[in-house]
Amino acid sequence: MHSMLYGFFSMDATTQNSQHHAFSIKLWPPSQNTRLMLVERMTKNLSTPSIFSTKYGIQSKEEAEENAKQIEDVAFATANQHYEKEPDGDGCSAVQLYAKDSSRLMLEVLKRGPRTKEDEEMPMSKKLTAPHETFFDISGGRRAFIVAEEAEELFRPLKEPGNSYTKICFSNRSFGLDAAHVAEPILVSLKDQLTEVDLSDFIAGRPEDEALEVMKIFSLALEGCVLKSLNLSNNALGEKGVRAFGALLKSQSRLEELYLLNDGISEEAARAVCELIPSTDKLRVLQFHNNMTGDEGAIAISEVVKCSPVLEDFQCSSTRVGSEGGVALAEALGTCTYLKKLDLRDNMFGVDAGLALSKALTGHIGLSEAYLSYLNLEDEGAIALANALKESAPSLKVLEMDGNEITAEAAPTLAACIVAKKFLTKLNLAENKLKDEGAIVISKALEEGHGKLEEVDLSTNMIRRAGARVLAQVVVHKPSFKLLNINGNFISDEGVDEVKDIFKKSPDALGPLDENDPEGEDDDEDSEEEGDNTEEELESKIKNLEVSQEE
Repeated sequence: MHSMLYGFFSMDATTQNSQHHAFSIKLWPPSQNTRLMLVERMTKNLSTPSIFSTKYGIQSKEEAEENAKQIEDVAFATANQHYEKEPDGDGCSAVQLYAKDSSRLMLEVLKRGPRTKEDEEMPMSKKLTAPHETFFDISGGRRAFIVAEEAEELFRPLKEPGNSYTKICFSNRSFGLDAAHVAEPILVSLKDQLTEVDLSDFIAGRPEDEALEVMKIFSLALEGCVLKSLNLSNNALGEKGVRAFGALLKSQSRLEELYLLNDGISEEAARAVCELIPSTDKLRVLQFHNNMTGDEGAIAISEVVKCSPVLEDFQCSSTRVGSEGGVALAEALGTCTYLKKLDLRDNMFGVDAGLALSKALTGHIGLSEAYLSYLNLEDEGAIALANALKESAPSLKVLEMDGNEITAEAAPTLAACIVAKKFLTKLNLAENKLKDEGAIVISKALEEGHGKLEEVDLSTNMIRRAGARVLAQVVVHKPSFKLLNINGNFISDEGVDEVKDIFKKSPDALGPLDENDPEGEDDDEDSEEEGDNTEEELESKIKNLEVSQEE
């Protein structure tokens, strides 16, 4: 029956598109005519004598038509929801789901037979079994305390026998002891089916003693769940909080995602995380952000990273990690060759940690996003990392190295790396000291290819008229380009007018220039001389830089 209906949809799609080339066929959504034809086909099947009618009874044409309409509505809604999650496809999978659900629901109606008097009082939507909800989420709406009475009402769906919830999100609501005790038996009853738990920001505003007790209640209730994802972010955990979740953490050996953002993860708390989780060999996502981890904490986290061979997404940004901790993390990341996204922004790594990281990233061919901003890399660290990324990460899409004291000296090496990254969508080198010389070298690297480039940020780089003009001329014609940020530089009024003229056909792709300083002066000894350089002199220098790049 399923294959028959799918064939019907496919034929109709071909008929609808017979005027077009085959490669342009779009199967979803079906036309209104197609939907009506399906209802007619199902009405006929439901009201025609068959092996099912012999066993279960035959439906009148009126009843069959009503059932067919309800079946089609439910199947269409389910398939359309599926299609919205993958709109770039041709709709083939949505059509298959549409056919499958129509067949399944029609079979249910056939087996039920003609309706009885009791059935007439029951809405059709109750009789048809649409796909079960799997995600329970109370995070919407205002951020507020939750009391026992409200918890009882909110959690009612979780108490329904046979529910299919596998993922719960209690974020954005603050639990006290009374609400936690309401949740406790419900969570225990769901223990065997839950795979994803989000308890981020769920104790806000509670006294420490009460908050820790609430954490223990949830931890014990969920102990033994075989979770894929656990989010404990935004709870100001500290070591006490981490240990309050000890029972839950100790029982997790198959975690694939762990989120501990903005949690007050100190050195001691980081050690507790390392100590409590028995295995991270399946971990794909590990995210810390805005914690006070420090070097010793980073060393503890590095032990977790070393034991996570399939890690794909690692974030340890704004965690007060210095050189020693940075080196430890870098060495650990060397074992994570499946890494796709790396975010180490806003730490005090310094040159040594930058060099260690460059050695670690040489074999990471799958890396697509590298966030390496505000790490105190300087030219030496930036050059080492650019060389490493040039030889690896062929599909790199995002490269951010802003705020690293990078000068024009490192520009040729950065350019050589950029030339090799043909899939680059975003380049951020803001708040460095590239000046015109470095900006033009970077611009030249973007000239050929880079059709997917969307955003370039070279703001606050002491760039003047020549550098701004060349950069604008290079990026403005990129087919996917959305934003050039060159604010906070030293571009003359004439230069600003030139850049705006270059972007006259796409003004929205040029960022604001309100912080540009035409009278700006460089803060080094060569400022006056370089400020007087003509574009021809710069071009002369650039030729030499390009030669060294090719070598």
